[in-house]
Amino acid sequence: MLVTVRPRLGLAMVVLAAAGLSGCGMGSLSSGWFGAKAETDTLSPGLSSDAMLTAAKLDGESGDGASATASLGTQCPQFVVWPNDQLLTVYADGRDGDGLAVVHRGEITQTARECSVQPGLVTVKFGFSGRVLLGPKGAPGPVTLPVSVFVTDANREKIQTEPVPVQTEITTEKPIGYFSAVRTVSFPIPEGARPADYKLYVAFDKGPAA
Repeated sequence: MLVTVRPRLGLAMVVLAAAGLSGCGMGSLSSGWFGAKAETDTLSPGLSSDAMLTAAKLDGESGDGASATASLGTQCPQFVVWPNDQLLTVYADGRDGDGLAVVHRGEITQTARECSVQPGLVTVKFGFSGRVLLGPKGAPGPVTLPVSVFVTDANREKIQTEPVPVQTEITTEKPIGYFSAVRTVSFPIPEGARPADYKLYVAFDKGPAA
């Protein structure tokens, strides 16, 4: 099951309502607590970029709907959107905050993950997807938005960061473009640590975008 957020879309003026997201799983591949033998050393191909992209498009074609979450178990680190960084709005130069000056707006709408836990090592296969809406000051063409995924430990300190820029194409006929990405990250955990105390976050980088 995928986490979904379904705001209504306006084409003359982009208006999106931010909503909280929680990571959810497409399949659990974790084993026992740290130190136990892992049940699997591989992650399934079920979590794919195409699957995430399809989910984002289906979400975009739907009307209003409640968000949904599914638990992957108590061991797999959560994969969630960093607070306040689900949306990224790009404005025309010098007109930040002006709704009539929006070039385009990106939104992360879907997250999913699955994991494998081995002694001293956690491997998480994560995916996210979303959409980009053309604003009043936007023009058709390719759009690249900066996104980062990072891992935090039990103290919420970042221990690993990976830039994952996303791309899509917006046309006059289709002023909404979709993006998706799937990656795998592995990180060590000390003896006695709980994998569930670690978290993965995805966030738009609040900087210049192409």
